[in-house]
Amino acid sequence: MVDRQLRSRGLTDERVLAAMAGVPRERFVRKDLIDRAYDDDALPIEGGQSISQPYIVAWMTELLRVEPGMAVLEIGTGSGYQAAVLAAMGAQVWTLERLPDLAVAARERIAGLSFADRVTVVVADGSLGDPERAPHARIIVTAGAPNLPDPLLDQLAEGGRLVIPVGPSGEQQLVLVTREAGRLVERQVGACAFVPLIGAAGYRPGDPGPV
Repeated sequence: MVDRQLRSRGLTDERVLAAMAGVPRERFVRKDLIDRAYDDDALPIEGGQSISQPYIVAWMTELLRVEPGMAVLEIGTGSGYQAAVLAAMGAQVWTLERLPDLAVAARERIAGLSFADRVTVVVADGSLGDPERAPHARIIVTAGAPNLPDPLLDQLAEGGRLVIPVGPSGEQQLVLVTREAGRLVERQVGACAFVPLIGAAGYRPGDPGPV
């Protein structure tokens, strides 16, 4: 997976590649899809959600530029795989999931791994971020937002980095936002496809926007 799907597409951060090699992806997919755990594809999980394609996970992680001991706010725990990769790199991950059943399943998947103590899974509306712990040096969003959520922008620390998919299904762009000298700088880095970010600062349930 690392050589064929990641290095071959230009990903070069050895710490990211080592984390991708070290986290057992088969632990984070449905039992009926274990034989596809290392495929170059996103796979469905419970609750109508998905585990992202390995390349996308590694790409977003590389864009985030995480250092050991750094706190990371993740929006959209899903399977827990992205949080696990970040924790394997030494980050302290506070991850928000709106679906209680998914949060429970993610905790169970991460439990027992050597870095499990670096991941905290919380049931919450991730589109609103985590104002109590703000400002955040690193924020990663694993669902497509209709636009850049104001709460997340407001909570981004000076020198911080936010990686987020923006746009409706089939038209999303991965956006990197940095705060430099008090100014937000936005850069589109490429096309992607994610489930919609549901919440008060995202899509509303039943909103036709995501489709």
